[in-house]
Amino acid sequence: MTTTAPETAARAPHAAAFREHERFLWGLCYRMTGCAADADDLVQETFVRALERPPPRRDLPWRPWLTRVAVNLARDTLRRRRRRGYVGPWLPSPIDTDPPAYEPVLAGGTTTEGRYDLMESVTFAFLLALEALTPLQRAILVLRDVFDYSVDETAAALAVSPANVKTSHHRARRAMEHYDRDRPRPTAALQEATRRALERLVGCLASGDAAAMEQLLTADVRATSDGGGEFHAARVPVLGPKKVARFYTSIAARRGIVRSDMRLLNGLPALVVEFGDDRPGEASRIVARLDVGPDGRIHRLDTILASRKLSAIAR
Repeated sequence: MTTTAPETAARAPHAAAFREHERFLWGLCYRMTGCAADADDLVQETFVRALERPPPRRDLPWRPWLTRVAVNLARDTLRRRRRRGYVGPWLPSPIDTDPPAYEPVLAGGTTTEGRYDLMESVTFAFLLALEALTPLQRAILVLRDVFDYSVDETAAALAVSPANVKTSHHRARRAMEHYDRDRPRPTAALQEATRRALERLVGCLASGDAAAMEQLLTADVRATSDGGGEFHAARVPVLGPKKVARFYTSIAARRGIVRSDMRLLNGLPALVVEFGDDRPGEASRIVARLDVGPDGRIHRLDTILASRKLSAIAR
């Protein structure tokens, strides 16, 4: 179908709004859902809404209207995900945070006046902490504490009263207390400690040395795998250094790693691993990331296998 000149002219403001606000909306939707593929879909759906049912006052700034549409679509996505349930543990999807790949997420700066800066607010620790919130609480906390929206701006975006915003924000902050006690900000020192731990881990996996890997792990280490029901993965977390070491060394020995790249994902170094075999039910590519304690030992290992979760990671 050929687009007429009047139709093209009518869509010009929408195209300009898309270019101007796409990065901001993507960053908002990613923090709301923890999934890059969901963020892609939500940004597209937001602009479809703008084409089909544009705001009544197009002479006014578009961002408040686009934010209202996007954040409410994201809340619906969260509700659907929780109603359906999830096969095995749920983990956020990784994203590159090396400049300039991170720039589309930041959308105009590296910090805000909010409680959490923009890099911290895409870390796995932060995104996992947000999972304890209701969709409304999550939206309010992200708008207020990450993007520095006022109470009135947040109320307008969510079509709730300012009093509701204040109450829900207080409850969200209380639910984040456990995260705030540790608050592993992705500082240069933490990035370096994580990189060293990853290098030692790779050495253990390459040599198949489960005993040496055990020494890298804390007594309460926890390993979580997200296959999304698409690939074989542990349906429950693997606990304890002996079990975790055996779990990972056996996979490395059985699959055969042909390539592993260390990249800065969600603020911290992580491994993008490709396997040489092509077995039914086995992922050909995974992302492995970890958390280290003050002593440099690993207390959490996460492996993301589901294809949809890896949509933002370039090969």
